[in-house]
Amino acid sequence: MTSTQSHHGEDPTVTSNENRPAGQRHSRLRAAAAAAVVTALGATALAALPGTASAAGGLSVQYRTSATGATADQSEPWFKVKNTGTTALPLSEVKLRYYFKADSAGATYRFACSWAAKGCANITGTFGTLANPTDTADRYLEIGFTSGAGSLAPGADTGDMQLRFHQSNWQTLRQSDDYSFNAGQTAYGDSTNVTATRAGSLVWGTAPAGNAPTDPPPTTPPPGGSGSLWDDFTYTSHTDPKITANGWSVRSNSGGPGVPGATWDPSNVTFSTSNGNTVMTMETSTNGTASGTEHTEVLTKATKFKNGTYAARVKFSDAPKSGPDGDRLVQTFFTINDLKAPMADDYAEYDFEYLPNGGWGEPSNILYATSWETYNPEPWQAVNAHTESRQSYAGWHDLLLTIDNNSIKYYVDGQLFGTHDASYLPERPMSINFNQWLIDLNGQTSTTPRAYEEQVDYVLHVKDQVLTPAQVSAKIAAYRSAGTAFEDSVSAS
Repeated sequence: MTSTQSHHGEDPTVTSNENRPAGQRHSRLRAAAAAAVVTALGATALAALPGTASAAGGLSVQYRTSATGATADQSEPWFKVKNTGTTALPLSEVKLRYYFKADSAGATYRFACSWAAKGCANITGTFGTLANPTDTADRYLEIGFTSGAGSLAPGADTGDMQLRFHQSNWQTLRQSDDYSFNAGQTAYGDSTNVTATRAGSLVWGTAPAGNAPTDPPPTTPPPGGSGSLWDDFTYTSHTDPKITANGWSVRSNSGGPGVPGATWDPSNVTFSTSNGNTVMTMETSTNGTASGTEHTEVLTKATKFKNGTYAARVKFSDAPKSGPDGDRLVQTFFTINDLKAPMADDYAEYDFEYLPNGGWGEPSNILYATSWETYNPEPWQAVNAHTESRQSYAGWHDLLLTIDNNSIKYYVDGQLFGTHDASYLPERPMSINFNQWLIDLNGQTSTTPRAYEEQVDYVLHVKDQVLTPAQVSAKIAAYRSAGTAFEDSVSAS
C-alpha cells in the first residue's frame, strides 16, 4: 500500500491515473505483456447463434459516434439502451459488444467513460478477442453495468453513455474498417452491428459471422483444485504461535503507509467470537500526534499468490470505537508485491480501501477498488485504474477479487463492483494483506485519544480458479461444516 496514493475526482468506473502530457501520448510500460489484454476473454469457442436477434428480446441499442474520422487517436462510441419490453429491465443483466479490428496483432487498448446519465461509476468496459476473426472484427469492447445502474422501466432508456477507447500507447487507430463503426451515425439511431445480451442470451444485434456474444458458463472448480489458502482466524492473541506457523506476520516494523513516525503495534490485533465465528480485530488509534498514533497490519509472509480468487468477510466502521470522530482512516483488504524501482513494470497491487471520513480529496465516505500497474513515490506518479462508490459501507461485507488472464474483477456482497482490464494484470506473485491506518493528522486537531476498528471474519484464496460469489459461499460453508480452521495448499510456484 503506497503512502501517498492519489485518487482524482473523475467519475468513470475505470479511471486511469496514467499521465498523458500535451503533445505526446504516454507509452505503456508493459510492452512484454501487451498480448495478454486480448487472450483469454474470447478464447473460449463461442457457439454460433442466428445472425440477428429480435428486438422482441426486450431492449434496443442506439449508437452514435463522436469521432467520425477514418483514423483517430481514440474511438468514441456512445450508446443508449432502451427497454422495449413490458417489465422492468435490470441493467446488471445487460452487456453490449462493440466489434472492431485491432490495429496490430499485439495492440492493447484502454477503456474510459467520459460521462453517463447513469453515472460512469456504474459502467464497466473490458476487451476480448473473437473466436472467429473476420475482415472487420477480431476484438470487441464489452460494456456492462453494476447493480448501481438500477433498472429501466418499460419505455425508458439509459440516456447518454459517452464512452471511448484508445490504444494503450496512444498510437493512432484506424476505425474505418471496424465492424461496429459508422462514420455517418452522428445522431443516435438503432445499430444492429452492436450486440446486446441479457443474462447471457443474445437479444439485440448481429455479431460478426461465426461469433456469438454469449457469456462463458461459470467456472466449476476442478476436483482437487490448484491449491487453496483458508483461514477462519481462530487464534487466541497476536502472540499465538499458530499465527506464525500458518504463515502470517503481524507487523511491528516502522514505515509507511500513513502518518510518518507512527508505530505498527501487534498488540492491537486481537481475536474474539462474533455470531459463533472467531473474528480478527485490528485497532488503530491516535491522540493527534505522530508518536501517539498506532497503525495495524496483518499479512502473509509468503508472496506466492497471483491469479485466482481472493475473498474475505470484512467489517468496516464509520464511527470510532471510542473518542471523537473525523480522522482520515483507511480500512483495507488487498494483495501486493514490492516496488523494485520507481515505475517498475512488474509491480502489482489490488485493493479494497474504505475511507469512512474521506481523504485523497474526497469529503466523506468512499469505497475504492484499485488495480495498480506501477507508481513513482517522488515525484508522485500513478499508473492504476480504480472504481469507487461514494456511500457508507459500515458493517460486514463480503469482498471478492478475481484475477485471470484477461481482467481483474471486484465484487461486493455478491454484486459486481468494478472490472479492470488486462493492462493491470500481475507479472509476479503477491502477499495477502489487511491493514488499517491514518492518511495524515490534518483531518483532526483534537488531542483526545480515539480508536477505530476493522474486523475480519475469514480469508480465502483459490489458486488459478475464477469462482463466482455463489461458489465462494459454498466453499466457505464446506470448510466450516467440516470444522476446518486453516488450510494452505498453495504452492510457491
